[in-house]
Amino acid sequence: MKALSIPLLLGIALASGPAWAQADVSKVNGSISADPGQRYGKLDTVNGGIRVGEGVETGSIDTVNGGVKVADRARTGSIETVNGGIRLGREVTAHGDVSTVNGSVFSDQGSQIEGGVETVNGGIGLVGSRVRKDVETVNGDITVGIGSQVGGGVHVRKPNFSVSLTASRKPRVIIGPNAVVNGSLLFEREVVLYVHRSARIGPVTGADPIPFDTDTAPAD
Repeated sequence: MKALSIPLLLGIALASGPAWAQADVSKVNGSISADPGQRYGKLDTVNGGIRVGEGVETGSIDTVNGGVKVADRARTGSIETVNGGIRLGREVTAHGDVSTVNGSVFSDQGSQIEGGVETVNGGIGLVGSRVRKDVETVNGDITVGIGSQVGGGVHVRKPNFSVSLTASRKPRVIIGPNAVVNGSLLFEREVVLYVHRSARIGPVTGADPIPFDTDTAPAD
């Protein structure tokens, strides 16, 4: 058998390194912590939260019963949970959709979501962030905060149920100073819509915009 040269052996070792470094992490019961200084593949658990450290690179993030917290300057794939909130730190890039059913979504200054943002029972807050596609909710408030950009539209969907003994609260939708929504603003249920005078938005259906020129929207 012919011996392999040292340079070839080194090349094989280097080529196999990233595959090990980007291994998936999957659990049924228990939280997942992605530590700084490492790279990961998919992070997946059923009963537990997921925390991604500062500057970490991961694949998609998926849990059922637990929240997701992504620290500053991390890079991830899509992020999804059912019962839990999602919080992105500063200058995070999520390469995909960010969605939850029962929980809020918050994105801090300089972060980019290369998909859409969706929740059913929870608010959505964007601060100086960019979302490539739509921002959608059913029973939550939406704030497209100062300097944020939404490449798609803003959509508040009608709840699936129609019978209630008490009047439901109207969601608040705020388009803040210098914010941009390129697509349409479509509301299938009654909302309170505030739009800063410096903001730029697409056509509005289902609500009458209330203009404001202060740093924050008026309290109801």
